[in-house]
Amino acid sequence: MMPEAEWRDLDRAALSRAYDNSAAVADSAARLAEWRARSAAFRARPGHSLDLPYDPGPPYGAGPRNRIDRFGCGRPGAPLLAFIHGGYWQRNAKEGFACLAQGPMALGLDVALIGYTLAPDASLTRIAAEIRSALRTLRAGDAAAGLGRRRLVVSGWSAGGHLAALALDGPEADAGLAISGIFDLAPIRGTTLDEALRLTPGEVETLSPIRRMTRPGAPLVLAYGADELPELRRQSRDYAAARAAAGLETRCLALEGADHFSILETLIDPEGALARLAAELAHA
Repeated sequence: MMPEAEWRDLDRAALSRAYDNSAAVADSAARLAEWRARSAAFRARPGHSLDLPYDPGPPYGAGPRNRIDRFGCGRPGAPLLAFIHGGYWQRNAKEGFACLAQGPMALGLDVALIGYTLAPDASLTRIAAEIRSALRTLRAGDAAAGLGRRRLVVSGWSAGGHLAALALDGPEADAGLAISGIFDLAPIRGTTLDEALRLTPGEVETLSPIRRMTRPGAPLVLAYGADELPELRRQSRDYAAARAAAGLETRCLALEGADHFSILETLIDPEGALARLAAELAHA
């Protein structure tokens, strides 16, 4: 474990280890496999709206991963939780995280899982644009269905936490829940993760949430596991402090006993801390 806030002094190999969540959690592969199995069973149930397309528009055009899965809780006018999966912008898919919808749905939320093109097939600039387009599509779908403007909470885990924080810049989201996210891309550019991302200095500046404070009025909860890697804990704490200094409504919570992967179990469980946080933001 590296001392916190000293990432600039590390060489590429050490800094890469400081962000290697999979290596830090012994059962991470098994947990992801379990979520994929649970999610496949959940998606197979009737009543869901799966693989709804969205078009990022020029200059990108729609790709095979530009799809949204929607899960309804059955309550008219329910608020919506839009969830973005993680995997350092280059791994995983929305289909493997469908089981995360169960906790919020039990608490009266509709849930949408957003898919997006992965690096290296897409730059991070494109990925961020895709998420904004997906949220606009969700809003447009509600309007077409006559639902009006219901409350929308954008959430995500790991890389998805980063994308959720960025999405608060736009008008579509009313609140955010960023879980174990990355909010300053500068350290990532110094790791092996950048082999796929190929981040430019401009992207570090414009796509690091900590370097661009979001619009006023959109509250954000930052949550991370107390047992996560020090760099992941630091990222959330530093971003929370920067938002607070800018006068933006922010809460930062460390979940005791949770690591980078087990933290999501508290979203699947309706009694879990993240499920309750999502409901609190959605019903505000």
